[in-house]
Amino acid sequence: MLKGAKNSLGKISKILEKTNDEREMLLKNTRQIVNLSSEAIIECHRNNTKSARKKIETARRLLEKYRKHTDSSLHRYLVTPEQEFVEASSLLAILEGNQVPTHESLGVREESYVLGLMDCIGELRRNIYDKIRVGRAEDAQSLFDVMEELYLTLYPFAHFDKIIKEARKKLDVDRILVEETRIAITEEMRRSELIKSMKGK
Repeated sequence: MLKGAKNSLGKISKILEKTNDEREMLLKNTRQIVNLSSEAIIECHRNNTKSARKKIETARRLLEKYRKHTDSSLHRYLVTPEQEFVEASSLLAILEGNQVPTHESLGVREESYVLGLMDCIGELRRNIYDKIRVGRAEDAQSLFDVMEELYLTLYPFAHFDKIIKEARKKLDVDRILVEETRIAITEEMRRSELIKSMKGK
């Protein structure tokens, strides 16, 4: 009575075992992509853009390699490494005064792209604060303009929270970051103007 079912289950077991092995391989090897992207972001904040670019390029090659061996059932395990890759690539582009790369040019899935840009807002905030600390208020203001525009461009994606996991949560955090950064820049600009007026007397 169960002969057919047992045969089917045996075949399914082998398929699932293969899928599980591929999943484990992906989880293990894509950690390197996440680490490279994180290191690239650190290099961006240190103004070591050449080093950041090398790390991003290495991450890109690894992503392309693993993507070729990943079927649709395992795509979700590439979201996090792709997301980190997008974040690092976008931050570098913005700090160098270039256009933010498209998801097509980065070769990532739509969900990864959107989430990566949302995370990039936090890194822009960090860079803005670094500029404020060294008295580069105008540069901080210019970067804030990009940060705010990126947030406003991403805000409508809160509507897709059921499709893009945690989109609304990330945007809520981004909104707070934008407002806090706006206050910090306003205070710094006022301080700078006050110092200029005192020197002029």
